[in-house]
Amino acid sequence: MDHGENNITVVDENGNEQLCEVLFTFDSEEFGKSYVLYYPLGAEEDDADDIEIHASAFIPTEDGEDGELMPIETDEEWDMIEEMLNTFLEEQEDEE
Repeated sequence: MDHGENNITVVDENGNEQLCEVLFTFDSEEFGKSYVLYYPLGAEEDDADDIEIHASAFIPTEDGEDGELMPIETDEEWDMIEEMLNTFLEEQEDEE
């Protein structure tokens, strides 16, 4: 995946490239992977509640570049990601 500052280009299952904004990334020692949460650019800011947030796992390559995005396959991983997301969103609200 290519990444600019906070943008990544994600190719969906139909082969369409979509520019997405990265919400945040984090590492999980438990699963030995890194995770990225992102949403499609062009989603209206007004509908913040309706933005569909996607998550993928990736294993950084040795030179520090982002590796391939991989689907998240286990419920345990989804639960952990959901927890991280909720914490992140709560922190955002506290800052406003």
